[in-house]
Amino acid sequence: MGQFIDPKISEVVDLILSDYEDDRTVNTIDIHNQPDKTAIIDVVEKLLKILYPGFYSDKVYKIYSLKNNMSATIEDVIYHLKKQIAIVLKYNEKDEAVPEAELDERAKEITLSFMKKIPEIRSVLETDIDAAFEGDPAAKSKAEIIFSYPGLYAISVYRIAHELVLLQVPMIPRMMTEHAHSITGIDIHPGATIGKYFFIDHGTGIVIGETTIIGEHVKIYQGVTLGGISTRGGQKLSGVKRHPTIGNNVTIYSGASILGGETVIGDDVVVGGNTFLVNSVEKGTRVSAKKQELKYSSGSPEEKGTEKE
Repeated sequence: MGQFIDPKISEVVDLILSDYEDDRTVNTIDIHNQPDKTAIIDVVEKLLKILYPGFYSDKVYKIYSLKNNMSATIEDVIYHLKKQIAIVLKYNEKDEAVPEAELDERAKEITLSFMKKIPEIRSVLETDIDAAFEGDPAAKSKAEIIFSYPGLYAISVYRIAHELVLLQVPMIPRMMTEHAHSITGIDIHPGATIGKYFFIDHGTGIVIGETTIIGEHVKIYQGVTLGGISTRGGQKLSGVKRHPTIGNNVTIYSGASILGGETVIGDDVVVGGNTFLVNSVEKGTRVSAKKQELKYSSGSPEEKGTEKE
């Protein structure tokens, strides 16, 4: 770069800097009162080490030092998660004027309550691993599922984030599940309610909305959407049941879309691929899309006007 700055460059710099001067959301600069995305992702990765100590832990540690290592990891998560929760609590309107010391104490209580849930989360994840192994003939071992299945990764992060939702922690749960979304292509809102023995096969393109309720022993394939019929109401729809309810022992094949808060899929239902549902389905029903009509053409480009049906 030359010694002197081109006046045209200076003009552009001044133009952009002047755009920072109003009070729009995009101009918010308050580093000390904003959650640290990098720190939250680090917490997620350390929580995975705690959930699966034999799979995510550093290999440099000997087995006899594993407990000491995990103790340090648990303490580290408590410290950093508490710090981030104290920051995001300020985003609750009711807490905007609450003193820092009080928010810090509340963040500590929330963090400890969450950490006490770890054994319960691990117990539920064991059922998810079992469901994946029993439901996928391509799985050679449960270890393979933990190491390599994006569905289990997304479910694991969801189960962490959902507990924080139940503890009324804002923002952080969504940041966690969106991190998993960016890695796996699986979008599970942390507010969704999902039962035990949940299996996502392949997974890419799955969307599970905030108010979705899913029972136990449910299997979902790639490209499935459990969504809302319309979001035109915007914030007026906040807190309203907008997404479907899925019963127990349900299988939903690839490309299916099930929409609407009043849509209930009963127990033991099988939803075929590429189906579109906005109405409830009774228990034990098999739903499938009408077979598409395929047309084939052959020959030279000039002859392709003749089609075989």
